[in-house]
Amino acid sequence: MSYKGVFKPKNPNKYLGNPSNVIYRSRWELKLMMYLDSHQDVLGWASEEIAIPYKSPMDRRIHRYFVDFYVKRLVKGSVKESLIEVKPKCQTTPPKPPKTNKPTRRFVTEVRAWGINQAKWKAAQEFCKDRGWDFLIMTEDELNIK
Repeated sequence: MSYKGVFKPKNPNKYLGNPSNVIYRSRWELKLMMYLDSHQDVLGWASEEIAIPYKSPMDRRIHRYFVDFYVKRLVKGSVKESLIEVKPKCQTTPPKPPKTNKPTRRFVTEVRAWGINQAKWKAAQEFCKDRGWDFLIMTEDELNIK
């Protein structure tokens, strides 16, 4: 079963973008989309509509980070805005070195991904801080998916 596809909002007026082109890339993103689309406190949301520049530690060049979600919601009578990144929990901690002395290809790939994600998340935190927004990383734990 594929966990990629097009999400059709039941409340397209809440989607802050083109509601006929909402793409999910994981079942976790799909679950969050269904929540955002249906929850009464969510005033508006978007998926991969905000690009944040960041400097990659791999090539030292500026790239664009498309954060998974922008959310505008009502919290205790106040409007609160957030950017949310959805990631597997295993990708939110530094990779563990292999038990052998020689780094494996997988470990090298994980270290690169970790470095790039750290640069992206730092840029997103600064972007949000400048606007008074929150930056959240949600995993299967927060989304109650095992």
